[in-house]
Amino acid sequence: MAIILRLDRVMADRKMSLNELAAKVGIANVNLSKLKNGKVTAIRFSTLNSICEVLKCQPGDILEFKSDIDEENK
Repeated sequence: MAIILRLDRVMADRKMSLNELAAKVGIANVNLSKLKNGKVTAIRFSTLNSICEVLKCQPGDILEFKSDIDEENK
């Protein structure tokens, strides 16, 4: 997949635990864990919005696009 999740890095920068972020965002720990570990294929904009509000970041701080085509040409 070409989208890379950097949620773990942003959480570490903010010194915020998974449990703390899940509570503040209002989602289950297991769902946030799947998101953090890249085990999801979609995220609701409302969830992304809440995560960005709590972490005081931009969506681009959490999500990165890396083209599969670029990787094939290396």
